[in-house]
Amino acid sequence: MLRVGQKHLKPSTIVVSDGLACFKSFQDIGYFHYSIKTAGRYNSPDFTVFEWFNTIIGNVKNKIKGTYHGIDHKHLSRYLGEFCFHFNRRFKLKRLLESLIYYSSEIKPIPERQLRLAED
Repeated sequence: MLRVGQKHLKPSTIVVSDGLACFKSFQDIGYFHYSIKTAGRYNSPDFTVFEWFNTIIGNVKNKIKGTYHGIDHKHLSRYLGEFCFHFNRRFKLKRLLESLIYYSSEIKPIPERQLRLAED
């Protein structure tokens, strides 16, 4: 967890977490850590911060598990890209196919070797 934080976060970053113990180590290396305890969440007004976040994570997991039966980490960005495409158009379901056709016709062809870069 710390290596990921040091690689992707600036030193002045405020880390907000749900109180999981592994996030406390961020405070030890100089990040400001704000913890929101989610235990007893229905009695806590702070839980609303995580409500949408947890819903989205659950939706992503269910979409990927329900669609792809053999999930491989090297294709994860593609799975997430597809989820984002559908999620961003969730209120425009009648136009979903139309927009997919439009974007497919507008993009330039990509050579197979370039498509397989994610597999390397």
